[in-house]
Amino acid sequence: MTTTTPSVTLDDVRDAAARIEGVAHRTPVLRSRTLDALAGAEIHLKCENFQRAGAFKIRGAYNAASRLTPEQLSRGIAAYSSGNHAQAVALAARELGTTAVIVMPEDAPPSKRTATAGYGAEIVTYDRYTGDRVALAEALAAERGLTVIPPYEHPHVIAGQGTSALELVEEVGELDALLAPVGGGGLIAGSGTAVKGLHPSTRVIGVEPEAGDDTRRSLRAGRRVSIPVPHTIADGQALHTPGELTFSLNRRLLDDVVLVSDDEIRDAMRFAFERLKIVLEPSGATPLAALLTGRAGRLPGRVGVILSGGNIDADRFTALCGGGA
Repeated sequence: MTTTTPSVTLDDVRDAAARIEGVAHRTPVLRSRTLDALAGAEIHLKCENFQRAGAFKIRGAYNAASRLTPEQLSRGIAAYSSGNHAQAVALAARELGTTAVIVMPEDAPPSKRTATAGYGAEIVTYDRYTGDRVALAEALAAERGLTVIPPYEHPHVIAGQGTSALELVEEVGELDALLAPVGGGGLIAGSGTAVKGLHPSTRVIGVEPEAGDDTRRSLRAGRRVSIPVPHTIADGQALHTPGELTFSLNRRLLDDVVLVSDDEIRDAMRFAFERLKIVLEPSGATPLAALLTGRAGRLPGRVGVILSGGNIDADRFTALCGGGA
């Protein structure tokens, strides 16, 4: 279900919040005086690393899956993902009493593959640098009669992702700025829809890894730009082009997109572990990296930050935070 029509509203996000209540966690918001001092602002961290399945993705996956007809649910769901959406769809399918087939890259983090299988999903692998995950998932869906729930190109998925920012504003009040990671663009599109729907003056700033700056390039070009599949530790943001629907939304919602390096992401993961006492995966740490490095510019006032996930195994976390690749 792909459309270029900007069709996600604050009411859609509110409706999604009601639908996922009792399924997705209302995640905590953390504060740190040390971080406030370093950033020169009042920082509110929305910790989606404490979400079910370890990341924000269950919000959108369940919002979309729960709207399927009984006939569609009886046939099953298909999805494609490097890991977090895979786990979320697998969990949503289990919650709704149906099955899921997930197309995942061969080099997806083992912990994410294990968790996806643990929720009961069938996994089909592909080479992310040569294969077409969308075509593979759609072929499987056509062959088996499955319904595809994409990771970001779906209005119900986007609205579901926006519930994280909606909860944040409901808890802490109006924000001067909101930072969130940008991969396919669903989280930032839903978040922007929520915060600007409530407070239009809030600045919405996306954060991408330097090697995966497809959204930033696209916004500057005024059209969707494709780049080679990026090599970055932020596997959840290793996309080559923004989605059509997400780009149509983000070109009017985003005030800026800033970039951080893999080394800066590692430093942010270490900071989160040592000073905040939380574990973040690389993609979940990119907005924190933008704060710590000043890449997001001077952000006085009250700043919300969505820490999108914490799905990383101990060995990879140790290797990355110890300076390994």
